Amino acid sequence: MDLDSVLTRRPLPAPQTPRDSAPPPKGLGRLRRARAAVLAALPGTSAVAAALLAVAAIGAVVGEPVLIPSLAASAAVLHYTPTLPTAQPRTVVVAHLLGAAAGYAVLAAAPSSPWSAALAGGLAFAATSLTRTQHSPACATAVVVVFQSPAAARFVPLLFGATVVLVLGGLAASRMRPTAPRYPVRWW
Repeated sequence: MDLDSVLTRRPLPAPQTPRDSAPPPKGLGRLRRARAAVLAALPGTSAVAAALLAVAAIGAVVGEPVLIPSLAASAAVLHYTPTLPTAQPRTVVVAHLLGAAAGYAVLAAAPSSPWSAALAGGLAFAATSLTRTQHSPACATAVVVVFQSPAAARFVPLLFGATVVLVLGGLAASRMRPTAPRYPVRWW
């Protein structure tokens, strides 16, 4: 038995019927569905990549790395679930700023360590919950601040700009495909 016979299904020969009335072979239907899925994912994928590349370019120009894992996670939330409250512009921007504030608050009280990073993530979660701006990637922003200890005067404006770029990328992606859900559902 070879690998191809295990991994691919070969359609059985069908009885002869006129071409117009015969359904497409099953393998062809799967191929069409796969092609349609790839084509449907291209606008969102392009928008996410473009937004993250713009954020990376901003960081490279000013000499501060701002492309952090929490921003990539935010981009995914914006593009996979654009209608949920966690993806709305107010939530994304405010939550990341609260996450950074939690990280800096913990750094002011304790040195950088896994314990203080965990505390910062918990404080960010509490702050975003109290302000009704729950956005889980913002908890990662707090952790990143504690571990990397970036200068607040440079990091916070860059973080704000990066979140705005992500929101604009989500807006652009929702306008690229007429069938895509509109983003944002509400601005504030």
